[in-house]
Amino acid sequence: MRVHAADIQDRDGGKLPLKASRRRYPFVARVFADGGYAGRLVTWAADKTHITLDIIRRGAKAKGFEVLPRRWVVERTFAWIFKNRRLVRDYEQITAVAETLITIAASATLLRRWQ
Repeated sequence: MRVHAADIQDRDGGKLPLKASRRRYPFVARVFADGGYAGRLVTWAADKTHITLDIIRRGAKAKGFEVLPRRWVVERTFAWIFKNRRLVRDYEQITAVAETLITIAASATLLRRWQ
């Protein structure tokens, strides 16, 4: 997981985690992402990391709320993590601190679910 500043586009910020995940998890062949990662990142991921980047989009005729495949898993996970009060607002000024707090929150969530 990576946290980057808000002034970095998703498709530009997506390169670092894809490279890091290739080193750490070489068996991962497919990654699901939302429309913010569409474009050049899809071809870059295929060429440089040999990862297939599947973009999950809403239907063209969709109106209102629509459950999208795979995206609900991410949204549910974010909901579990953001039950921690410290993560409700973006108080952190250093991205490394934000990453650490998210890791702690995710670990605590997993430990609670494991018991």
